[in-house]
Amino acid sequence: MARTAISPVPRDAAGKPPLAPKPLSLDESRVIWRDAFRRVRAETESRAAHLSAEDQIVQSMADASPTKWHRAHVTWFFEQFLLVPNDPTYKIFDQRFPFLFNSYYVAAGPRHARPQRGLITRPNSEDVAGYRAYVDAAVERLIEQGPADKAEAVFSILEIGLHHEQQHQELLITDILHAFAQNPTDPVYDAGWQPPRATHGPRGFVDVPAGIHPVGHEGTGFCFDNETPRHDELIPDVRIARHLTSNAEWLAFIEAGGYATPALWLSDGWAAVQAQNLNGQAWLAPGYWRQNDGAWFAMTLAGLQPVDPATPVTHISYYEADAFARFAGKHLPSEAEWEVAARAGLLADAFGVAWQWTRSAYLPYPGYRAAAGALGEYNGKFMVSQMVLRGSPNSFE
Repeated sequence: MARTAISPVPRDAAGKPPLAPKPLSLDESRVIWRDAFRRVRAETESRAAHLSAEDQIVQSMADASPTKWHRAHVTWFFEQFLLVPNDPTYKIFDQRFPFLFNSYYVAAGPRHARPQRGLITRPNSEDVAGYRAYVDAAVERLIEQGPADKAEAVFSILEIGLHHEQQHQELLITDILHAFAQNPTDPVYDAGWQPPRATHGPRGFVDVPAGIHPVGHEGTGFCFDNETPRHDELIPDVRIARHLTSNAEWLAFIEAGGYATPALWLSDGWAAVQAQNLNGQAWLAPGYWRQNDGAWFAMTLAGLQPVDPATPVTHISYYEADAFARFAGKHLPSEAEWEVAARAGLLADAFGVAWQWTRSAYLPYPGYRAAAGALGEYNGKFMVSQMVLRGSPNSFE
């Protein structure tokens, strides 16, 4: 599970926090939120525009969802949590849609089983486009004309909805890459796609400041509830790599027999390797890598491409990351160690390149309380049996 990256508080040249901005008028706030809503909604459609109607239906595994479903689900989110509670004149677009496009919000009602989302050919992509347009118009009316005494609550839910849709924009790309990787013709999503690039500069390890450090959201800007409350963590004497692991380093791991050395793997990870091997699908490299005539290639959003040794390795599981760390004579950082290092500016590629594994279990921070109502299901009920990713990805990873 990924916790949203927490950036340092901005400072001026003298090292002081900037002055608080002048408060916006309600009319100015309405314009800002309307424009933000339009940008985010347009980005989803831009990403879907690369795909045919057939592409948008496919569901290549139970943990993925069709593009069409992503487009409809984020629309249902605004309808369910923003429009229905705050606009007494709003009428549900289609009474069947809440069942089809609810994800896991039990308090919001029954829902269609996730593994069967790819079986829903109707409503079709054009119907979903009509749904999006209908809800978009209603949301914009609420933003522009809603009662002043409800504006703060409306903008708060709107902000959550926009971040939620951006998360699904990443999932849309992740899921279509997995689907295209199952196709023997190696389809191209975007011929202009480029892999995430690492920062150039000195490599090696740097000291993370030892001692007691505050961790978690510091009260400036948006955060999800799993980033709260802010609390203290004890950081031991530890060093952390400045840069992400490269494909060249991963190729050395493969060539040294990393996928065939049980001593490097956690028990469950080695069992997964063995299970893949027994099924005739040998686990020998990161996801989407394949070897042709002795050379390594990877399925990407631009189709099948040679593996670039200089780019950061991506699409690896927690088990692989942990095994590589053991192979290198190191260990993965804890979530708190990673955050303290990122806040101190020690990591060259903390943000905007790839998600990064930590060795921390995804658990509530001390004193965490889930929000009331159905939105309280956003994070809290998933705080079990998962490991934490930190950082942030390239927008088209």
